[in-house]
Amino acid sequence: MSVPSSLASSAVPMPCGTWPSPVTVDLVAGKALALSEVRVDGNAVYWLERRPAEKGRTVLCRWQEGTPAHDVLPDMYDIGTRVHEYGGAPYAVQQGKIAFSEKRSGALWVVLTPQSPPVCLSNTEGVRYADLRFVAQGTLLLAVREDHRVAGEPKAALVAFTVQNGQAPGLEVVLHTGPDFLAAPTVSPDGHFLAWVEWQHPNMPWDATRLCGATIARDKNGAVTSLQDRHVLAGATQPESLIEPRFAPDGSLHVLSDRNGAWTVWRIAPESLAQSDVALTPCPMPEGEIGQPAWVFGQSSYQLLPQGGAVVLAVQDGSARCHVVAATGQAKAFNAAPDQCPIALLDGRFAWLDAPADALPAIVVGTPDGGPQNILRRAAALTLHSGDISRPETIRFPVEEGGPAVGHAFFYPPANSQACVPQGERPPMLVLVHGGPTARAQQGFSFKVQWWTSRGFAVLDVNYGGSTGFGRIWRERLKGQWGVVDVADCVAACAHMVATGRVDPARIGIRGSSAGGMTVFVALATSSLFAAGVSLYGVTDLRALAAETHKFEARYLDGLIGPWPEAEAVYLARSPLTVASKIRAPVLLLQGEDDKVVPPSQAHAMANALKAAGTPCTLHEFAGEGHGFRQESTLRKALSEEVAFYGRVFGFTPPNA
Repeated sequence: MSVPSSLASSAVPMPCGTWPSPVTVDLVAGKALALSEVRVDGNAVYWLERRPAEKGRTVLCRWQEGTPAHDVLPDMYDIGTRVHEYGGAPYAVQQGKIAFSEKRSGALWVVLTPQSPPVCLSNTEGVRYADLRFVAQGTLLLAVREDHRVAGEPKAALVAFTVQNGQAPGLEVVLHTGPDFLAAPTVSPDGHFLAWVEWQHPNMPWDATRLCGATIARDKNGAVTSLQDRHVLAGATQPESLIEPRFAPDGSLHVLSDRNGAWTVWRIAPESLAQSDVALTPCPMPEGEIGQPAWVFGQSSYQLLPQGGAVVLAVQDGSARCHVVAATGQAKAFNAAPDQCPIALLDGRFAWLDAPADALPAIVVGTPDGGPQNILRRAAALTLHSGDISRPETIRFPVEEGGPAVGHAFFYPPANSQACVPQGERPPMLVLVHGGPTARAQQGFSFKVQWWTSRGFAVLDVNYGGSTGFGRIWRERLKGQWGVVDVADCVAACAHMVATGRVDPARIGIRGSSAGGMTVFVALATSSLFAAGVSLYGVTDLRALAAETHKFEARYLDGLIGPWPEAEAVYLARSPLTVASKIRAPVLLLQGEDDKVVPPSQAHAMANALKAAGTPCTLHEFAGEGHGFRQESTLRKALSEEVAFYGRVFGFTPPNA
């Protein structure tokens, strides 16, 4: 492998896998914060940070000019929500008020003034809240409620609370219920009209949703009482994914739709809001897909600006680029790498979570022109040497033999300022399979990549068919083909890299989490390219998943596999358990004991099947962990165990983590 000339004198050839890495287990498991959910209230900036050192507790933080960043709420609160199990938008801020969901109890709280203690709005067992949004200068709180007290599937509702200063919060008002799923309530600037998104089984929000609206009814005191004249604005006559509705200051409603093949911004004139099946006008936007799959609430692919125009995140050739778009459609680059769309402060600056490929994520305040940034919080205090960070290379490869190079992946070569690949050796490679499977590999700095590249591994992160950011046609390549197209694309990407001669064909591992775990197992069973596999809380039994999983994904497999139970034979044929006897490469399974998305029984069954086939297999379960690992002790053990696993398979002795 080539080494930057500036490092050639200091980098020492060492066997891959043995490199002493600055990306230590202490950094990744104990000190690195998971930053997310940036919000703005005037010139104050809020965000969430999950702290592994505090058993994965998520904290709400605040910053304003002249005041250092600090925790907003007492230590007893763990901010989060389990609506749809994946949550999202568990807090809202406006006019100094804060509303938040406490993850462990599901209770909903509000802070009316900076000096007052939190007041409980709801604390009913079995009731959860997400997608929190203040409107009407902070006097009204909207939320999506998920009620688990009922028999069968939990019921969704749009609800509202009156939260005026100097008064006790009002009782919960149910505004709308009936659809299987509800999301994204947003109110017009004049306060008279509510818009939202809804969808029904078996659709997922990236398959088909409806954009709906209604007039808000109030009592004589101005308190919201109900909705009147509910109607479907768009999505009633053709399947399209409508997400992220937002009102502009002029009263027009904007929404993302993929009706033309890829998500982008569309506009509805104010005078059309009272109508059904209204005309949507496309807004002039940069090339690329503006939108992302709604796995969680509160995502932001675009933000409307007070003076007109918008800031947008457009994914082109797999990479997200941020633009400032004038009302005329003229676009200029926003010189940053935001994870979600930057949000304007009152003073003209913007706040965002910056996630570049070559630096640790950070909460920043700055301007679009790339000028000086005020860094409010970094994911970790450590500043990595430039030579310790592997930069992604865009790889295009054929997904069919002799076909065009339409496949997409990010390739990360090994990188370490103190070590390099010895002459005559080629590095081992890990193929990453993202979860979802409706998601995408992204190019932002990630410890799940740098942990390996800094130890002498190459990493290939694949955007297989079904991934987002490439339009609806690419996304729907996986329709009815999960376990086929994703596997074939990962194998094709891997074979392409082997053909380049840049990696060791005898030392290739494949790892994936959740849905990616299923792809890992089937790839191990059907291809001889992989010498090892790691599944983190991966799917192993599609029939059990269809029968046991939570409401949000209860019919997800109808589109990915076929209608359940009519297509049971296909579910059985595609399940990793069915092909477990064909797996010969060693396997490591890592599983949370409290996982409600992919229950531990799936990992148990797969481990038993592999052992019965004589395949080397290790299963490690972690107490107190759900779908995704958060605790410091878990992260430490999982990382160290995975390094040791590859060491045994690939024949190297890992250094101390």
